[in-house]
Amino acid sequence: MKHTYHIHGMTCNGCRGHVEEILSKVEGVSKVEVNLEKAEAILEMEVHIAIEKFQEALKDDGASYSIHKSGEHPLIKEEKKEKPKGKGTGTFYCPMHCEGEKTYNKAGDCKVCGMDLIEERSISSSSNQFTCPMHPEVLKDEPGACPICGMDLIPLEAGTSEEDKTYKKLLKKFWIAVAFTVPIFLLAMSEMIENNPLYDILAQKNWNWVQFVLSIPVVFFATWMFFKRAWTSLKTMNLNMFTLIGIGSGIAWIFSVFAMLFPEVFPADFKTADGNVFVYFEATTVILTLVLLGQLLEARAHSQTSGAIKELLKLVPATATLVTDGEDKVIAIDKIEKGNLLRVKPGEKIPVDGSIVEGHSSIDESMITGEPIPVDKNIDDNVSSGTINGTKSFVMKAEKVGSETLLSQIIHMVNTASRSKAPIQKLADRIAKYFVPTVFLVSVITFIVWALFGPEPAYVFAFVNAIAVLIIACPCALGLATPMSVMVGVGRGAQSGVLIKNAEALEKMNKVDTLIVDKTGTITEGKPSVEKVISVNEIEENSLLKYIASLNQYSEHPLAEAIVNYGKSKNVLITKVDDFEAVAGKGVIGTVENKKIALGNAKLLEQFAIDISESLASKVKAEQEHGKTVSYITVDNEAVGYVTIFDAIKATSLKAIKELQDNGVEVIMLTGDNKNTAKSVAEQLNLKHYKAECLPEDKLNEIKKLQEEGRVVAMAGDGINDAPALAQADVGIAMGTGTDVAIESASITLVKGDLLGIVKAKKLSHGVVKNIKQNLFFAFVYNVLGVPIAAGVLYPIFGLLLSPMIAALAMSFSSVSVIVNALRLRNIKL
Repeated sequence: MKHTYHIHGMTCNGCRGHVEEILSKVEGVSKVEVNLEKAEAILEMEVHIAIEKFQEALKDDGASYSIHKSGEHPLIKEEKKEKPKGKGTGTFYCPMHCEGEKTYNKAGDCKVCGMDLIEERSISSSSNQFTCPMHPEVLKDEPGACPICGMDLIPLEAGTSEEDKTYKKLLKKFWIAVAFTVPIFLLAMSEMIENNPLYDILAQKNWNWVQFVLSIPVVFFATWMFFKRAWTSLKTMNLNMFTLIGIGSGIAWIFSVFAMLFPEVFPADFKTADGNVFVYFEATTVILTLVLLGQLLEARAHSQTSGAIKELLKLVPATATLVTDGEDKVIAIDKIEKGNLLRVKPGEKIPVDGSIVEGHSSIDESMITGEPIPVDKNIDDNVSSGTINGTKSFVMKAEKVGSETLLSQIIHMVNTASRSKAPIQKLADRIAKYFVPTVFLVSVITFIVWALFGPEPAYVFAFVNAIAVLIIACPCALGLATPMSVMVGVGRGAQSGVLIKNAEALEKMNKVDTLIVDKTGTITEGKPSVEKVISVNEIEENSLLKYIASLNQYSEHPLAEAIVNYGKSKNVLITKVDDFEAVAGKGVIGTVENKKIALGNAKLLEQFAIDISESLASKVKAEQEHGKTVSYITVDNEAVGYVTIFDAIKATSLKAIKELQDNGVEVIMLTGDNKNTAKSVAEQLNLKHYKAECLPEDKLNEIKKLQEEGRVVAMAGDGINDAPALAQADVGIAMGTGTDVAIESASITLVKGDLLGIVKAKKLSHGVVKNIKQNLFFAFVYNVLGVPIAAGVLYPIFGLLLSPMIAALAMSFSSVSVIVNALRLRNIKL
């Protein structure tokens, strides 16, 4: 019988092959066909097998795949991830992104490339523990006094991450490998000494056995993981760097053992003058030790690539001061609940997101916005977790805690973007697919050519050069070229208030030649204030204010909030509204005190066939020509007045637009505001192109039109009305001060919410793409030159050959150099 199931979580052919392998091992399954495009698996079985068995098999593997009946919604409830021992987050991923954004629940090796999985850094409240400075054996989950000496408990440093554990484990194995490899190397090199004194102690044959014994701890303990990874790669046919290392060094070691046991089967080419066969224990152990050194350096470099996230995590305080019943109590940060009042003392880090309810201070927000100047905060102003209080104390109300805080969201976004693939990586992926088989072929050809045409001992030259070819090739340098740059670049952006949702957006931003900007909240402050309410009818202005303030209490638009606040400041009574409706891009309508009230632009009045008198139109036009936003007020389908709203242009807008224009980016303003106001703002900003009275669909269609002309378009906005345009643009840029919908629709978010952030994003994108190209160039050139040199192409001309040990050293440092180059992005000036 056949059953079709939906597979959720596959992102590449590596995933497809891995899922096939897991499901085929379930007892009773006779055939498995997995379709990546359809995300389906067709399973053939003699008797029905419960789906729970397949779910259990995928779960036991530790990968983030799920299986369920075809037709069900693919988004199933996420199971609680099993945390590994220690203080890790329980989320691990491959640094080369072999399987896309897939993560694992435990530490280990990537099932495609064999590299150590990296632990995702995130805020983990469960890791907060406290200890006594005098009695470190005391561990508590919350602050308090030491039960032994009474001293205040202090936060315990975060536990060792899996990344650090891997480094320490590799370091231990490296020193063990060095301790046994050095004697082997010295013994092998002593053969070059004339009248070698060691031969007075033991014969060369016996010294070979000594080398064999010393090589066992290196091969079967210190570097055994390379052979395990090579075997896994062969089983799954995901050939990689460890395939080459395992086969190359493994052949050399097995050859040496076989040569000692059965020297008589080897031709004279392989023998010394006294009849002993050449052994390669020193080559094997030196190669493996050098590769281990490369892995050690990579592990250390990898920890630096996530340095930005580590710095963000340091911003999270371990404790907070809870104000309850007039008393202060120190509590662990994970005990904070929404609505709690928290006292923040001078110099302390703000524990969660909230607003000030008592006092005032200046807050250093540079760690989140990238701006070094502290910001003055007063009652009702918002404050964010991780920012640092100045010299005054205040009381705040907790509004967002745990994963809801801005800092948590930033860390989550950085983690997600770091695991995404940039389009430029596709070229490296295509080459990597055929790379290892090609290297094997070159190695075989190298052996044949040297055996047939090489100088004596031809077979020895053939053997050594074939191994050198296997050892020098480095597919890892290709695989790491893009993800390392993306990881460091995304982290650098986060430190400057530029949040990148995925690597594709980071790459596309470099190609952007046209920027579409909204006006309110993007070019302007987004904090409009009502200047005046004018009546051209017998209705009093206070009555009009009451109508429009009541009407706007249900609207999310910044202009609506300004009107409501203005009404409250004038002490008008805000009453109930019936039949409220927001007309996208036009205004709002509803019934207040049995009167039909409408507030909006001329298009709204036109929709409801409401006439505008010449006197009213001329007054409105005069206000608009001064750059002000004016909305008409109608009562029972009669235009009776207007409200004038002023929204100041951000001080940074002119500078940002000029810098973008100087860099070849055409800036176009699309606004729902009227033509007169739009013209006034455009003239102040030296914008040649703008369109007024744009509905959401108008912005969307304008972007489509530009894209059809071959433009690469970025859209910057902050409102719900901007969401469709943000999604359509090649790169959507949301102001962090805007709505959640706009931020969700965008691929780049600017925490501070001004256009200078776009300049930073453009510079970051250019720097990252340039860095990726440098890495790819180095990786390509290294392999294109390294493999032929190892094969011996320079020997006929220069008489030069490459020792397998030198090849191993070059291979180890090639991938490290790619990571080191990526780390330069930490210092890019934005």
